[in-house]
Amino acid sequence: MDTLVQQFAVANLRRRPEVVETGGFVIGFDPGTASPYINYATPRPGTAPGAAEVAALVAAFRERGLKPRLEFAPDTAPAVAPALLAAGFTVEETHEYLVCTPQTLAAPAVGGPLVETPGTDEEFTAIDAALAEAFSGEFASSSEGADRLRRTQNGGGAVRFVRSPDGGCAGGACCSAPAVGTAELAGVGTRPQYRRQGIAGAVTAALARTMFEQGAESVWLEYSGEGSRRVYESVGFQPKGTRLYISLEG
Repeated sequence: MDTLVQQFAVANLRRRPEVVETGGFVIGFDPGTASPYINYATPRPGTAPGAAEVAALVAAFRERGLKPRLEFAPDTAPAVAPALLAAGFTVEETHEYLVCTPQTLAAPAVGGPLVETPGTDEEFTAIDAALAEAFSGEFASSSEGADRLRRTQNGGGAVRFVRSPDGGCAGGACCSAPAVGTAELAGVGTRPQYRRQGIAGAVTAALARTMFEQGAESVWLEYSGEGSRRVYESVGFQPKGTRLYISLEG
């Protein structure tokens, strides 16, 4: 599964508004944000960079005023992490990823939260704001964030949410358009006052089901803690491998 996930990472970054390919790396840039979680690179499977290739990678970020950063499945390109560490990169985190298939996806829960598909500017804005709140200010809500959600929805991916009693968003998530037979589900978040009501599991299951209906053979995601892991496992996601986050400060 590692190779499939890494092939997906390459294909997904190539969808960014600006793409740079250098020395076996694919870098995806979005001029609408300076976020390192959106502007980052990944190696093609099997890449074995030398010092010159790493320097060119770093230069592509520096000339845009961005932090050099990569996300990838390390076992698919074993020479990459040592080369980056030798150049001064430091490991941010190693994340385990979970995978769901049509065979493991749980049946819809009876009486669970109603999951909806956004269609209006107000709904995309509400989802972006709810996710910003859910992730404790890790990123600020913005018109660009709402636009990215709409592009995901309109570009073959999916966005789903549960409406709050005030008509806004209690929680939601998105899933990229499938590539190489799989899709990445990300940004699962619930506003604090609506947690422990089954919202995260409901939107996760609904997104996975939508991707399978569109022909994906699997959906994968990363989790942020044991609580979220239990939620994802309850709807059919199972551990399959790890991904490395690594960046260069200064």
